[in-house]
Amino acid sequence: MAGLYLEEFVVGHIFRHTLRKTVTESDNMLFSVMTLNPQPLHIDFDFAAKSEWGKPLVNSLFTLGLMIGISVNDITVGTTIANLGMKETVFPHPVFHGDTIRVETTVVSVRDSRSKPDRGIVEFEHRAYNQNDVLVAKCTRQAMMMKKAA
Repeated sequence: MAGLYLEEFVVGHIFRHTLRKTVTESDNMLFSVMTLNPQPLHIDFDFAAKSEWGKPLVNSLFTLGLMIGISVNDITVGTTIANLGMKETVFPHPVFHGDTIRVETTVVSVRDSRSKPDRGIVEFEHRAYNQNDVLVAKCTRQAMMMKKAA
């Protein structure tokens, strides 16, 4: 399924993405190892058991990537030119092994490129929730998107 072109985005539209994922211990360990992140809160069960959480936390950058990744199939697959950046990224509640993540995306703004007529910039707000509908991550992201061919 193709992503949306610049002209198809409507400010204020909310996408409730159907893809969901239950985060596993393997997801967390693999991501932490692949990114050379030795934080014991993520990979050391004994250390994490003695923390205020009592168990390992899922790496927040994995959560960020998962949140944005879940949105791709519905809105940007094949029509993104570039990811321009993220701001206002927050993790108000931890993710733990076994949590199931769902995502919503709101279109915040849409504008034509000032320098290239075949594209424009869309600003998204992505929000991730666990199985109890607790907000676990949120970020605002700008993406350069293709326009429909003339």
